[in-house]
Amino acid sequence: MAHKSFVLLALAIVSEMIGTSCLAASQGFARWLPAVASLVAYGFAFYCLSIPLKTMPVGVIYAIWAGAGVVLSAVVGLVVFRQSLDLPALAGIALIVAGVLVINLLSSSVRH
Repeated sequence: MAHKSFVLLALAIVSEMIGTSCLAASQGFARWLPAVASLVAYGFAFYCLSIPLKTMPVGVIYAIWAGAGVVLSAVVGLVVFRQSLDLPALAGIALIVAGVLVINLLSSSVRH
């Protein structure tokens, strides 16, 4: 069951990233196609997120969701939107990744 939870969590993270990218592309909901795509992607992301919440602690799931979202949004911002990050931003992202790794590798709160 834990494997299914992690797969759904991964789907939720990817869907949330798609939703966020479409939201940026919608230019404040001025462009209707990316705006609708954003809403659909967010809806799917929250559905996928709701299922692991039945079996895993909310704090752990949110830490993974937020950490992965920060890293993926930085990558998408760099590649798609040509945004750059300075050294303090990169250091902060590295600390977030380290926190998610500590939770996943060392915490007994995560059921593997």
